[in-house]
Amino acid sequence: MKGFERKNQLFSLCGLNCGLCPMHLNRYCPGCGGGNGNQSCKIAKCSLDHGGVEYCFQCEEYPCEKYEHIDDFDSFVTHRNQIADMEKAKMVGIAVYNAEQSEKVEILNYILDHFNDGRKKTFFCVAVNLLDLSVIKQILNQISEMEGFEDWMEKEQSALVVKMFRAAADEKKIELKLRKKK
Repeated sequence: MKGFERKNQLFSLCGLNCGLCPMHLNRYCPGCGGGNGNQSCKIAKCSLDHGGVEYCFQCEEYPCEKYEHIDDFDSFVTHRNQIADMEKAKMVGIAVYNAEQSEKVEILNYILDHFNDGRKKTFFCVAVNLLDLSVIKQILNQISEMEGFEDWMEKEQSALVVKMFRAAADEKKIELKLRKKK
């Protein structure tokens, strides 16, 4: 959107974790307010109309009608925790929230470089987005302690890592797939 720019490309105005989106990772999307002809966004327009708030939770009118059903369906990145993530960022502060997101992006890139069999990118993006950082680190620690794991075929490694993420998500009652609008 013309005139809408942001420095923070990890966490959007509306609470999406853009840094964990497959479109952003592939450089197809510059992120929220990243320039290069961003698509029109009603929330970005609203921000400009309200003096350029950096995050919706900073607006006096938040949450407004734009947030009704905002996390019901997903796009390329999960919208599931949009409101909860904004509340977390508001509570801990943007610097702390971004530090965690930066760590998640680094871990996601590692996972994609080492355990993606070419068909699991979206799965890993959703998993890293929805699972707590401590759970993700615990899974990676378990993998690093497995004797001989590095000698497994790539497809076998990927299958086991997916299985471990699914088990952790099941334990937390989290579904690791994007929810499409019907």
